[in-house]
Amino acid sequence: MIKRTAEEIESRRARRAERRQKQRDANIARAAKMHIARLASDPLIVITSDDNVARRVHIGCSGWYYWHWKGHFYPTDAPSNQLFSIYQHNFKTVELNAPFYSWPTVATVKTWKRQAEPSFVYTIKVCELITHIKRFEDTHALIEDFGYVADVLGMQMGCFLFQLPPSVRYSTDMLQMILSQLDPRRRNVVEFRHKSWWNEDVYSAFQAAGAIFCSCSGPRLPDELVRTADDIYIRFHGIKQWYRHDYSDAELTVWAERIKLSGAKTVWAYFNNDRDGYSIKNAKRLLQMIDASA
Repeated sequence: MIKRTAEEIESRRARRAERRQKQRDANIARAAKMHIARLASDPLIVITSDDNVARRVHIGCSGWYYWHWKGHFYPTDAPSNQLFSIYQHNFKTVELNAPFYSWPTVATVKTWKRQAEPSFVYTIKVCELITHIKRFEDTHALIEDFGYVADVLGMQMGCFLFQLPPSVRYSTDMLQMILSQLDPRRRNVVEFRHKSWWNEDVYSAFQAAGAIFCSCSGPRLPDELVRTADDIYIRFHGIKQWYRHDYSDAELTVWAERIKLSGAKTVWAYFNNDRDGYSIKNAKRLLQMIDASA
């Protein structure tokens, strides 16, 4: 194992911060271009949240483009342009994390649509420009613009996932600001990372707005399934450590039973524990459990 000096570590951090800032600056320009594209589009092509999902159980991974999956899931010698084909041979849905960091271009979204089979469904994590930079401060137009992704994907669009940072704690003002800006035509999921949001006032407000409260399996977060709509949405991050927990059959059985008892019409579940390919194994196993209990 190579040991790095303090100077090398600090240099890497500085370069990473510089790249992230450039990415964030670029997101503003990309959002502006999508705004123009949305305004120029035919409003009649808007796909509502209830039009586009035939299957009722959607289980997959949070992301699919991981080099460290080579040797675990992808063949070691598989070229990068074949990885998605391998992924969708095993799963019928994916939660895309990349749009969180980089606001997608229309061309990129069209590539997603073109590369996928007609039955494949994408869930899209909304850009941090909305959730982390502006934190929903006057983001109604930005949310509408990002929603154009769904119009381009059409029948292959699943959910929009809005993830808030752990520093955002519950308040009635923040709750109202979030829900008042969501587009009711879309299937909107909101993931909180602070436990204060797990309360009945939030659940009631989500139900009234038709929004989906994201249930989380994650460190220091309430371990429960919350249903606020006909759809339920679960993200599996890990129990004691983020992104690196290998869920046991016993742990997955608990969630399979919760899903069954929820009475939800549609299930969305994504595994974000990508370390060592655990998400692949765990997603397949949960899908087997759900299918067996159907």
